[in-house]
Amino acid sequence: MSKKDVEEKSQLSFDGQRENENLLFIFRRHMIAMRKGFYLLLIPFATLSIPTLIWQDNLYLLLLPIIGLVVGSILFSYHFILWYFSIYIVTDQRIRQVTQNGFFKKDVIDLRLSKIQSISYNIPGFSGDVFHFGTLVIHTKVGDLVIHHVEHPVKIYNKLQKAVDDVVDKQGDYEEAD
Repeated sequence: MSKKDVEEKSQLSFDGQRENENLLFIFRRHMIAMRKGFYLLLIPFATLSIPTLIWQDNLYLLLLPIIGLVVGSILFSYHFILWYFSIYIVTDQRIRQVTQNGFFKKDVIDLRLSKIQSISYNIPGFSGDVFHFGTLVIHTKVGDLVIHHVEHPVKIYNKLQKAVDDVVDKQGDYEEAD
């Protein structure tokens, strides 16, 4: 890693970051997780376009698809905000899951890397392989953290596995740390 890369990483920070904690990477779910938002964009537009296609001589009906597009865009933007502000932050000490629920509610879960027993991933067939998404499962003593629709699950898996291995090498096995 070059000196410039180290300096850029040291400048990255997030709310709740500890003094001696270094940010490794950030990831979010694949855009396919927003498919409900895409449906809510298309359905009002398509539904309100039907009268315009049936009665083509009435110019006032051209307003209906525009209204459908505006309503669909509002509904889509809500789902986009939920997707965009839900992120996973991986540091050299922990994984932080920040989930946006509504406009003003945010849930945060921290999981220490030293508590992770194993990590696995699953690519759900042809669509997951083509669009590069899958499910990531992080196993701990307490339970599993399952992250559906992860973008590039193999890359994220490898990065997480390296981060956990670095913590285990530095602190010892998770059973010894307890």
